[in-house]
Amino acid sequence: MKNKLTDLNDHLFAQLERLSEEGLTKEQIDTEVHRGQAIVAVADKIIQNASLQLKGAAFIAEYGEIAGRNIPMLEAKK
Repeated sequence: MKNKLTDLNDHLFAQLERLSEEGLTKEQIDTEVHRGQAIVAVADKIIQNASLQLKGAAFIAEYGEIAGRNIPMLEAKK
């Protein structure tokens, strides 16, 4: 599977490295800050989605597959 949370972590650290590069012009810093803000916005949504998936898995673990079958969004499988 591609695009795991570890990949997101790598992207965030790569952006941090770009922001900390010495010798950047003001324009380059502004560009990296703008890019960083976009990356953070997307990363937040990915993290929220992963958190929701974990909550769904915990719900099924606590209440069993029957609960998951009654909530199709959880896609509980045998």
